[in-house]
Amino acid sequence: MEIHYTEHAVLRMAKRAIEPEWIERVLRNPDLRVDDESDPELEHCVAKVPELANRVLRVIVSKSEPRRVIALYPDRNMKGKL
Repeated sequence: MEIHYTEHAVLRMAKRAIEPEWIERVLRNPDLRVDDESDPELEHCVAKVPELANRVLRVIVSKSEPRRVIALYPDRNMKGKL
């Protein structure tokens, strides 16, 4: 899977100390995959990341190849749901 990162995503990765390997893992094996409510070209991939103290990481990504990571963040709303 080829993955590209928007400038916004790169800035958020640096700010939140999120490793590219964690993002790739979430994209390859999400616990939950949901279509974006406002853009049919995007989806949200969600999974627990052990390196984040088992917190949930949400990655918003394009559905088409190469995958383009638009945004990412630890999702506090999913705590205890996965």
